[in-house]
Amino acid sequence: MTAAGAQALWTSDEAIAVTNGHCAVPWQASGVSIDSRTIQTGDLFVALQGPHHDGHDYVDSALQRNAAAAMVHAQSKTLSASAPLLMVDDTMTALQSLGAASRDRSAAKIIAVTGSVGKTGVKEALKFVLSEQGETHASVGSFNNHWGVPLSLARMAKEAAYGVFEIGMNHPGEIEPLSGLVRPHVAVITTVEAVHSEFFKTTEAIAHAKAEIFAGVMPGGTAVLNHDNPYFDLLTDAARNCGINNFIAFGQNDRARVRLLDAVLEHDKSVVMAEVDGHALTYHIGIPGRHWVMNSLCVLASVLAAGGDVVSASVRLAALQPAKGRGQIHHVAVPGGEVTIIDESYNASPVSMKAALAVLGGYQLDANGRRIAVLGDMLELGAQSAMKHQCLLTHVLENDINLAFTAGPEMSHLAEALPNKLNGGHAENADQLTKLVTEAVAPGDVITVKGSAGSRMGVIVEALLALQADQESSSSPQRAVNGG
Repeated sequence: MTAAGAQALWTSDEAIAVTNGHCAVPWQASGVSIDSRTIQTGDLFVALQGPHHDGHDYVDSALQRNAAAAMVHAQSKTLSASAPLLMVDDTMTALQSLGAASRDRSAAKIIAVTGSVGKTGVKEALKFVLSEQGETHASVGSFNNHWGVPLSLARMAKEAAYGVFEIGMNHPGEIEPLSGLVRPHVAVITTVEAVHSEFFKTTEAIAHAKAEIFAGVMPGGTAVLNHDNPYFDLLTDAARNCGINNFIAFGQNDRARVRLLDAVLEHDKSVVMAEVDGHALTYHIGIPGRHWVMNSLCVLASVLAAGGDVVSASVRLAALQPAKGRGQIHHVAVPGGEVTIIDESYNASPVSMKAALAVLGGYQLDANGRRIAVLGDMLELGAQSAMKHQCLLTHVLENDINLAFTAGPEMSHLAEALPNKLNGGHAENADQLTKLVTEAVAPGDVITVKGSAGSRMGVIVEALLALQADQESSSSPQRAVNGG
């Protein structure tokens, strides 16, 4: 069954035709899911088999949670023959087929976004601004890999006017097949930087890997590129080799069609003066930081490439807010005042660390406030890891950070380089660092928490947010005891 009022995304007949599968009973699905824990009524549950978990173990749970059907390649011994099961040869291949079929039937303008940093933020911002201009579908979170991209495609409504898909990679050769699946009209590369350097010998090699996105671009499509990046010419040549002749560049370069003229950076927002095809445009961004000024130019260039309304999109950017773990700002009451927490715990690279510390450095403090950086390991940096962690000291110093806490074996290199007066403490992991941080914060402090996803810095954010609950609990009146 589908959820009440929900339109059918897939019928059993459509799914059978696409996947060459078979099922005993008809059904209609209003969504597609691979996680039984977050299944919604009416979803088609796809039982993917991975190295650590097998979705077939959770088919019963998904159906009990009102999934419309389950796509499987192994028969369940606990379900009746009349259960709504779509039997296929291989669920991963079938999911890719669903994604490809969804793309085939769609008349949406498709945008694919990749880049060393900023791709998720740009994808989310595009969804936000384009949703006012037409029904817009976008991949959830960072669903940008070999299963996330086909899943995101399979979820796209037939009526969507725009589709925005993030494409990521860790190794060469991963982007090209995903681009071939998405077949974008607009291919966006936010920037090329030395991230994932554990798997690439040079940054130029990363640029070539990012250029794989051009392989799937539709005839007459457009490449959106950062003109300020040193690999702009390399990427332009790569796009032309894939038959792309339409380009929209963004940046400060005089030849950029979406060009930055000036920006006023504030601690909670930015004002941008830009020029789009020779026309002046001033707008606000609801997220602070120089990196978001550049992201906004990329967003407007992508809207232009997709045939959208650039002026309307620029106005909409004033209401843009960061996603969880990507710069969300929390004000938490503590005894004697409040602390400000900037949650950057989702991921980290040398480039994004520099940007986050710059945002922290832009905060104007109260008389007794401090700028506190709580930093976890940056992963996938290979042989350069120790040096790149140690080099963060420059950004700590130039942004007037008053105290730095570090977690993880790689961050120990920064900890050793910090002057004693700035070193708040180091621990082997985020869990062990939590108590040091929560006991150190005081009213007026502004605290940025950042690290790669694998460093689990989110636990420190949660502990800091819990200070509010502790404050409320301690300040609430005691219940009277009935003495008779």
